[in-house]
Amino acid sequence: MTGLRPVSFGAEPTGERLERILRSPHYDPATGAFRNPVEARTEPQASGSRTEMARALLSRKGRRPTGRVPVRRPDLSAPPASGLRLTWLGHSTVLAEIDGRRVLFDPVWGMRCSPFAFAGPKRYHPVPLPLAGVGRLDAVVISHDHYDHLDMETVRELGRQGAHLVVPLGVGAHLEHWGLSPADFTELDWHESAELSGLTLTATPARHFCGRALRNRQRTLWASWVVSGPDHRVFHSGDTGYFEGFAETGDAYGPFDATMIQVGAYSDFWPDIHMTPEEGVRTHLDLVSGRTGAAGGALLPIHWGTFNLAPHPWQEPAERMLPAAAAADVRVAIPEPGQSFEPSGALPAAPWWRPLSEPAPGGAGTATAAPPEPARAQAPAPTRPKADPDTSAAPAGG
Repeated sequence: MTGLRPVSFGAEPTGERLERILRSPHYDPATGAFRNPVEARTEPQASGSRTEMARALLSRKGRRPTGRVPVRRPDLSAPPASGLRLTWLGHSTVLAEIDGRRVLFDPVWGMRCSPFAFAGPKRYHPVPLPLAGVGRLDAVVISHDHYDHLDMETVRELGRQGAHLVVPLGVGAHLEHWGLSPADFTELDWHESAELSGLTLTATPARHFCGRALRNRQRTLWASWVVSGPDHRVFHSGDTGYFEGFAETGDAYGPFDATMIQVGAYSDFWPDIHMTPEEGVRTHLDLVSGRTGAAGGALLPIHWGTFNLAPHPWQEPAERMLPAAAAADVRVAIPEPGQSFEPSGALPAAPWWRPLSEPAPGGAGTATAAPPEPARAQAPAPTRPKADPDTSAAPAGG
């Protein structure tokens, strides 16, 4: 605690870091904040007040597994036969082994995604392996500074282990505040790249927001990420709402052998900054098809199944993903936490979550059908979707 401000809140950018932010083409000096590629509403909408949002978030029905989530201890001793392997470690944390290199995305080993150890969303399941068990890392990628993606104690430990972090512009202020040296990390603006151990890591646009403290000046950037090796290329969405710019990312940086797409913690209370499973499939199609219309790549849904962050049932993102992917002929992997797979091979998609879910209304067993989808997120077809209408407002959700 520094005064009345917890150390976990991080720090505001200053000095040359702030000057670089002010020079960014994605920063709006008139508002003193980074801007989204498409305007995004981040406050509760007309469909519900803050009181209604609080009531929905406090409801417990269907929000937690009814039993113990199966967790696997991944075997990382042998390299992947194909050269590419993904291990989902829960929420948005993924270990990607790419052409002999190893990249860890959004590592969160904390029990809670919160500035406080005694309060905030708590894990449904343990981390599949200790941080030391991950082994050598060529890069650690952070998508943005929210607590469920940037965990202070985790990055401190990674810094002690000698890992190099690649983060969006401005996030380095937090890292230095927590004791990391500028030599321990690289900060990137959208469309900037870093070369590490034969990998190219590129920050790409996302539709979200930032902030760790109660008062948020939007002076740290949020990003999705492209990581390219000699033979394989992957995409990690971070947190984002859907926008047509993913097609441009696919054109500029694809094709992708695998995409890791945020499909959980969505709500009508914050419709523009998180994606539904159906929107996640649309995003995958944009990314892997580009303008050529060619299909390919495997989709790994992330940002679900570990923390209670939204009003929907805990298993709903996976349940809705299955029919959405099947309708669009998309290859989808939904592993158990800790389960590894190679995107070019057989993909895990057995519904392991169903025995841990509350029965659907009427006693029909666990829910297998998606609830009615609002107009903003129509079930995708394997063709490029039309643009979402531009919208405006300001922050909520995480």
